[in-house]
Amino acid sequence: MSNDANTDPSAQLSHAGAVVDKAIEYMMGQNIDSLAIASALLGGALALLARGMSDDAIIGILNNAVASVKSGELRAQSEGD
Repeated sequence: MSNDANTDPSAQLSHAGAVVDKAIEYMMGQNIDSLAIASALLGGALALLARGMSDDAIIGILNNAVASVKSGELRAQSEGD
């Protein structure tokens, strides 16, 4: 991978997203329940955030996620796929 891809946040996000998509695809192929997959991914994401962020910063991220659910934005994104 080039040095630019290592430092470009959008490239890193795209790469990480592709890896997560493949992991989800694999787990679905193993007949793992969707709720179990989502719970494991969310738990892992929160643990990763906790390694380098304050609790207040994590709460801010979670509040943004709740706002997306309440506004219908999250559902609109999933229906667009």
